[in-house]
Amino acid sequence: MANQCKSFVRSFATSAHRANVFNHVTVIGGGLMGSGIAQVAASTGHNVSLVDQNNTILGKSLTGIHKSLERVAKKKFENPTAGEEFVKNTMARISPATSPITCMANTDLVIEAIVEDLETKKKLFRELEAVAQPHTIFTSNTSSIPINDIAIASKRKDKFGGLHFFNPVPMMKLLEVIRIPATSDATYDKLLAFGKDMEKVTVSCKDTPGFIVNRLLVPYMAEAVRMVERGDASTEDVDTAMKLGAGYPMGPFELSDYVGLDTMKFILDGWSKNYPDNPLFKPSHLLDKMVAQGKLGRKSGEGFYNYNKK
Repeated sequence: MANQCKSFVRSFATSAHRANVFNHVTVIGGGLMGSGIAQVAASTGHNVSLVDQNNTILGKSLTGIHKSLERVAKKKFENPTAGEEFVKNTMARISPATSPITCMANTDLVIEAIVEDLETKKKLFRELEAVAQPHTIFTSNTSSIPINDIAIASKRKDKFGGLHFFNPVPMMKLLEVIRIPATSDATYDKLLAFGKDMEKVTVSCKDTPGFIVNRLLVPYMAEAVRMVERGDASTEDVDTAMKLGAGYPMGPFELSDYVGLDTMKFILDGWSKNYPDNPLFKPSHLLDKMVAQGKLGRKSGEGFYNYNKK
């Protein structure tokens, strides 16, 4: 598997693809989010470099993308041959790499989707700053860390913003586009245009904690946990009430288990540390206890509900 990025232009690119605001996108992080972003970018005509630490991780990422594309093709094309060609062409636009540095010569847009740790992200962007082309725009897919705190590591704050995708990226149509005070209008317009190129519905937001969705969603889930902590209602009754009374497809506890209780705790802890006077961000003792016990939700088999039942 290739370890370095190559400059390439695919002969099969359509005129619509050539009209994309960015040609070469580098996605750093081959996890679920990064792989999903890379898949959608490639399927919409972008040349993509997908970066992670080693070829083993990248191999799993590419296998996952291929399987996902096959599912998309079955729904999108009646003609099996057309579907196979779609998968083949999309995969051909993705180049794996174990170092982002080797990709910077041709990169128009960087999308960082690595671990949610501020210092790790800042270190990455400091390294990229030294080698990226002057026109290259930097973005982060963080869901909880202020974009401006990450952008401090860069000298190109006018070319820095947030692109917050939602999991699973190929299915979720929303893209939150975040600007910091220093983000230029030209950069922001390009990020909005990129969202449309990716066939997403874009919404704009300032660099507020959690942006739009998580800022409303996480405190909502946290308050549901506090209700149970106080003995106001059971988890089952809260979920039933919100589904039948508010028309929500999932109750807050079902949703918390789906998101991951460790993810929810991580976000709350970060917000509580940065904004200690905001009661909406107050940590939950019950949530802390469950995470310590390894009850993380669906991914661990048990959270507020047990998913190991036969």
